[in-house]
Amino acid sequence: MSDSAAIPVHLALGSNLGDRDANLRGAIARLEAGGVRVTARSRVYETAPMYVTDQPAFLNMALAGETALAPPDLLALCKRIEADLGRRAGGVRFGPREVDVDVLFYGDRVIDAPDLTVPHPRMAERAFVLRPLADVAATLHHPVLGRTVAELLADVPGADTVQPRNGG
Repeated sequence: MSDSAAIPVHLALGSNLGDRDANLRGAIARLEAGGVRVTARSRVYETAPMYVTDQPAFLNMALAGETALAPPDLLALCKRIEADLGRRAGGVRFGPREVDVDVLFYGDRVIDAPDLTVPHPRMAERAFVLRPLADVAATLHHPVLGRTVAELLADVPGADTVQPRNGG
């Protein structure tokens, strides 16, 4: 990938089944092998599940990176990684999973396609996304909401409950 073609991207990773740490490490390795150059990693946070609460706690983190992949190709890579690490289609929405890889930002682009919405549409309501994202991109401006990640984090309910696991 040439630097001139690289687009900055921000991704959220989560895992609450199996070896959660290994799932996150495996997702990062596959992202890097698939064309995403990781430039920063957040701390790892252990968080209570949201929406469907009768499931194990999640490990969550965020990545900053660069890629020459087009948005549909980046999404396809994320879905392939999820499948490779054991996630099966047709599970309970917001239910337990080996790994979840979400595209939060793709440069400053706003994308509204049937399979991909960027910026991620539920990011501003999720402390478990915003807290790790603030580790790697606190001053990044949300192109739709016009606020920084840090500003969104300051207003999201539950932000104070999302703490780094074992010191990070």
